[in-house]
Amino acid sequence: MPRAPEAGATVDQWLAYLEALHPTEIELGLDRVLLVLRRLFPQKPKARIITIGGTNGKGTTVAAIERLLLSRGRKVGAYTSPHLQRYNERVRLNGEDVSDVALVNAFETVEAARRQVSLTYFEYGTLAAFVLFRDAGIEDWILEVGLGGRLDAVNVLDADLAIITSVDLDHTAWLGDNRDQIGFEKAGILRYRQNAIYGEDDPPRSVLQQAAAQKVQLHRFGVDYRLESETSGVRRVTTEDWRVNLPETGLPERSLAAAVQAIRRLEPDMPPEAIGQALAEVRVAGRFERLLTSPALYVDVGHNPHAARWLRERIDALAVNGEVRAVYACLSDKDTAGVVSAMAPVVDRWFLAPLDVPRGLDIEALVERVEPVLGEGAFIEQSAGVAEAIEAARQGASENDCIIVFGSFFTVAAARSALLD
Repeated sequence: MPRAPEAGATVDQWLAYLEALHPTEIELGLDRVLLVLRRLFPQKPKARIITIGGTNGKGTTVAAIERLLLSRGRKVGAYTSPHLQRYNERVRLNGEDVSDVALVNAFETVEAARRQVSLTYFEYGTLAAFVLFRDAGIEDWILEVGLGGRLDAVNVLDADLAIITSVDLDHTAWLGDNRDQIGFEKAGILRYRQNAIYGEDDPPRSVLQQAAAQKVQLHRFGVDYRLESETSGVRRVTTEDWRVNLPETGLPERSLAAAVQAIRRLEPDMPPEAIGQALAEVRVAGRFERLLTSPALYVDVGHNPHAARWLRERIDALAVNGEVRAVYACLSDKDTAGVVSAMAPVVDRWFLAPLDVPRGLDIEALVERVEPVLGEGAFIEQSAGVAEAIEAARQGASENDCIIVFGSFFTVAAARSALLD
């Protein structure tokens, strides 16, 4: 076993230790994390637990609920993954990324409780987030599921409110190769007789079955709440007895709608006008985020066909007068063909790049996957990395063109480093 960092160690030294501690990067299961949790928390934390799972839309839903609760004067903690550039992004205390000092202290607390239990990187970080929330007196714990739901580390705490944003094909090696199997895993965050929200209008049968079996009050998009358009073009979330106007944020509307439904459960007396004002302040790094103008350049973390279809709709809505140029890099275990097929109708030129990370797809394999989908005559240019592909896409582009950089959190992280640092 590797030796724990000594006193005065940095966050990076601790993260290197976490990476070396467990033999595999991902090992689903709750036994290990439950054992350490009971040492850290003999009783359930005295806080509201809001657990958010789903294939896509989790990050926006977390950020929206976080902003709504902060606007109410609540003490709010948010735990998300993965991060884009700094691990500290994963834990926010009252809207601010956790400090290095606090994070190291939490790692030390988990290490003392862990003893001989081997934790994965994510399990260790999850427990550290719980410690940080407890020590900061956080009243509302917003927990984003890392993978699946039923066997994910955040699921060791019983949710007072569970949200499943969507169910589609992703992480099939761990969760199953169809929506019913994946839905079963996602629905593992539901709890007996508690409220839950499903953020799309086509829940898999497995989600409905588990909700019924556990007598969950499931609030469904398209049934219990809806998105409608006013004649002025304003979009609003409605039920039979209330409505909230959504601000134009560029973020997934169904994720915002799920957050509105959640706040109606958590803070039922919050006025609709205040909800709209709080949502106008929501920002999510890497979710159709505009980094440059003339030509416009957006980045998006979308990495599966479901996310790519939403991204295509966003680009369609821009009504670009010039070309759409796509910079694409992805991981090897993703449905590259499905993503490219979804985006192909709106992309004029493709600039492909490898990802030099674990599970990253090299350029030869990426081209081999993309070319058959786009067909003969498609414009495809290869680059040595994401930064180089962005530079190639910008060369010769007019101010009316649009560049979209997408395919993975790693792709967006590389783009933000190249363009913002």
